[in-house]
Amino acid sequence: MPQKTLTFEKRDQTVWLTLNRPRTGNTLNLQLANELADACRRMNQDDEVRAVVIIGAGNVFCAGCDLAELRAVRAGELSRANPASLASTAVAALDCPVVAAINGDAFGAGLELALSCDIRICVRTARFALPETAYGLIPGGGGTQRLPRIVGKGKATEMVLTAEPISAIEAFRIGLVSEVVPRRALAAEAGEIAQKLTGRAPIAVRYAKEAVNKGMDMTLAQGLRLEADLSFLLQSTKDRAEGIRAFLEKRKATFRGE
Repeated sequence: MPQKTLTFEKRDQTVWLTLNRPRTGNTLNLQLANELADACRRMNQDDEVRAVVIIGAGNVFCAGCDLAELRAVRAGELSRANPASLASTAVAALDCPVVAAINGDAFGAGLELALSCDIRICVRTARFALPETAYGLIPGGGGTQRLPRIVGKGKATEMVLTAEPISAIEAFRIGLVSEVVPRRALAAEAGEIAQKLTGRAPIAVRYAKEAVNKGMDMTLAQGLRLEADLSFLLQSTKDRAEGIRAFLEKRKATFRGE
């Protein structure tokens, strides 16, 4: 029985997922990608889960795909056995918000995994790159699509074509990450963000995430209609009534996801 490559820890309403292949730089292989996909399916069926934090074991977030494993995959099988695509698609499909706590380098599939998260914070020593063109490839886990949507076409094109890494400070400057913190503070900061997320109304958070993500692929008029439709659906929820009552009574709201 192969050792698990992903650790799953539920802390109250937050799940912490740790990529657990530190000897390889937490490179993504099919086992890790499948374990991650299975975990995401389970979390989408668990109403208690309101936030997810993804972090890497050791001092690297994820150094990319396991190239030795990829080399053994025949070209015709790659579409079915692409760990980068499998992992990033699974994380992007999570209903609840996901925080990437980037504790070191995020290269290739590692950056693509981080891009599939909703909020990204990193340590000061982290570097980011999509190095695939240096190997005769292109990013295959969503990098060419998600990166331009986050940092803009110009910088994304530069990163994809040159395959050169950027620093944590540059990542913050271009909006790839929202915060750069000392290594010792990373877990605490990610936990604090997760705690804020779990304190919000879960249906509203889910709909807000849907509006932002789907709206990116719509015209402004279509996006505004989606926003209005989702806002209308929220009017009948118990959480919406609780939120208004709590505001008027000057107390903290207790949301139940109803």
